[in-house]
Formats: sequence, C-alpha cells, structure tokens
Amino acid sequence: MSSIMFMIEGKCEMASTLWRLYNINLNGNISSSLCGSIRKGHHLRGKPPGKAKSLEQKLAERNYKDPSIYFRVDIGLPPPKYSRSKQLEERLKLLKLQKKNPELEKLSRNKELLINLEDTKQEWLKTAGPYHIKQIADHYGIFEHLFGDAYFFPRVSLNITYDVENGKLPIYFGNIVKPSEATKIPEVTYESDENTLWSLILTNPDGHFTEQTSEYVHWFVGNIPGNKLEKGETLVEYLQPFPPKGTGYHRHIFILYKQDKKIDFSSYKREGSCLTLADRTFSTYNFYKNLQDSLTPSGLSFFQSIWDSSLKNFYHTTLDMKEPIFEYDFLPPYIKKQKWFPLREPFNLYMDKYRDPKQINKEFLMRKLKNVHPFQEPPPPLPYPNAQYFDGYVPTWLKLEIRKSRLKWGRINDIE
Repeated sequence: MSSIMFMIEGKCEMASTLWRLYNINLNGNISSSLCGSIRKGHHLRGKPPGKAKSLEQKLAERNYKDPSIYFRVDIGLPPPKYSRSKQLEERLKLLKLQKKNPELEKLSRNKELLINLEDTKQEWLKTAGPYHIKQIADHYGIFEHLFGDAYFFPRVSLNITYDVENGKLPIYFGNIVKPSEATKIPEVTYESDENTLWSLILTNPDGHFTEQTSEYVHWFVGNIPGNKLEKGETLVEYLQPFPPKGTGYHRHIFILYKQDKKIDFSSYKREGSCLTLADRTFSTYNFYKNLQDSLTPSGLSFFQSIWDSSLKNFYHTTLDMKEPIFEYDFLPPYIKKQKWFPLREPFNLYMDKYRDPKQINKEFLMRKLKNVHPFQEPPPPLPYPNAQYFDGYVPTWLKLEIRKSRLKWGRINDIE
C-alpha cells in the first residue's frame, strides 16, 4: 500500500513541475530550462550570473577605442643617453665607500644621519622624476585636456615660486594656491644653455566662460634666451587666477617649450594688460599643432586654485565686470497631498510640511529667546535631560520635541 502511495505522490510532483514549466513557457518570462532560471522559488531578472556581464566589462565595452586610430604619442624630448652598467658601477662604488665610513655607520645606527633633501630631489629629477611627474599629470588629465592623445616626459625641471607674506610659496604638481597668493608674477628658474631659446605659457583649461574646450592664457613669454625670462618677448602679460565662485578647483598649468629657432609670435601678441577675457582665449592643442616643427614641450608644473573673497574686488575693479557666481538651482521639494490620518509619521513634522517655513523659524526663534535675558546669565543646562519626568499626559510626538529641546537637537540649532 505504501509503495502505491509513493508512486502516486511522485507522479503528482512530476505533473506539478511539468505544469509549472508549461505555464512559464507560455508566459515567455523564463526559458524552457528550469535550471538557472528559478532559484529557491524566485525568478531571476536578466541573465544568470554565469552569463551576465560585470560592470567593468560593460564600461570597457562602452569606452572602447580602436587602438589603430586612438593611440598615445610621445611629443617630448628624447631621453638622455646613459649607460646603465656605468650608473650601477658608480652606485656600487658609492655604497662601498659609505660602508667603510665608520662615522656614517654610527650616525645611521643612532638614527641621527641627516640626508640632504635638495641633493635627493636633484637625483630624483635626473632618474625617475620625469616618469613620476608624467603619471601625476595623467591623473589630473593634463595631457588629455591640452594635447589630446599626446604626452611628454618633462625632462627640464621647472622651479616656480610666488612671493607671499611668509616667504616663498613653491609650485609643485597640483598643490593648492589661493588667488590672493598669486597676484604677482612668479619667479621661474630652470637649467639651460645660453644659446637655446624657450617659451613659457601659463593657461587655465577649466575657467573659460563661453567656450568649454578653450583655455584662458594667463602668461605667455616667448623667445627666451637661455633661462633669462626678463630678456624674453612678453606676448601676454601675467594675470592672476580668478576661478569663479561655485566652480571648484581650477588647474593652472605652466608648460616650458624648447624652440629650435626664433619664432614669430606676432599673432599671439596682446597689447597692454589685456583685461578683456575674450582676447585671452587660447588653445594649447592648436598652438602646438601649428608650431610643432619648431618647438617641443620640455617642462611641466601646475597648481590648483579656488575662489576666495579677494576676487570680489578683482572682478569689479580690475576686470570691470560683474562677479560670476555659479549655483545649482534645486527643484522645490515634492510634498504629497495631505491625509486625514497620516500613519507612522510624527504629527508635528508632518504638519510642518504644509506650513510657511518663515513662520516655523519664527516660532523656534521665539522659543530660543524665551530664556534669554539681557542682564542675567542663561539657566544652567539640565544635568540629566533624559531623566526628567513629564507632568500629566503628554502625547508621544510632544515628548519627542521636549527631549530634542532639552538635548538641543534638531532645528533649534539652525536659528542663530
């Protein structure tokens, strides 16, 4: 008898499974194979995990660029030629000499050995520095936004400093400099031969008001003999950073170009201080494209600047324009229709949604000024705010409000 019942139950289970599969196929929601489509009684949306693409795969497909068309090109100076074996031999000799020096060993063991940071920096700039600087510039999108698919290794080190009240403010690779700290022409030095010609350009690719893909040129000095900037041809006079309020950090990029010959920059010449921003419109990409046979990018340094209060006077007096302020216009908050009995919502907060915010702020201000006296000290705070009793019957929503006022929580702190 039990075997008959088992056969009947098995047939019933098989029939129910087949019937379920038949309904699924009719609805067209899931494929005919039950395995991988139904997991613990729940229907999977989309493809199963084994066939679905990850987010990285989807982004890689969306951002794919044909390598035969889009490829990066090095437009900088060639790397210096040196023998790697000779460099290693010199390092080994130096290490042997240092190991034989008992004074160095003693200072190192006592953690008193001092290293000359300037010598270390110069050694870094001659070896791995250009590669590290190139990585930093890629991180900040310098090459992408100035040269497109081109890049270069900064073989010439730029030393740039601004004069501030506390001394000298150096420019590195992305450090923050306020507009009030960069009002004067910076001091720029670099190593070069006397018989070479250079060009130095300072641009801002983030601050153009009318053209999204253009830049503002803040400083342009061309045909510089050696490293004597004062003898170069000033094509565009220096103009301090002026990032508008609400636009975040702006990159200001110094690029040093090495010239093969003297170049006629008359088309880039701007007379006077050139305070008309439209005349300072510049494109590094087009500039290099037109003169790529005569100059080569060699040095790079940049800083970031953000709005400060000194720019109010600069816009009105120097640029003679209204100060631009960028803000995001938030849409008014959506308030659903009122109900007679709102469930699971605090009564007072629900009612405040449909009241004038000015009236609410006035009530909180009057409540805050109630205990303020011009000639008496404010009452001391309660030692144990949550341990105070409530007299008589108090609704739950009112208890919460009283606790917030005792603990000084909530909107009462927004009223000053």
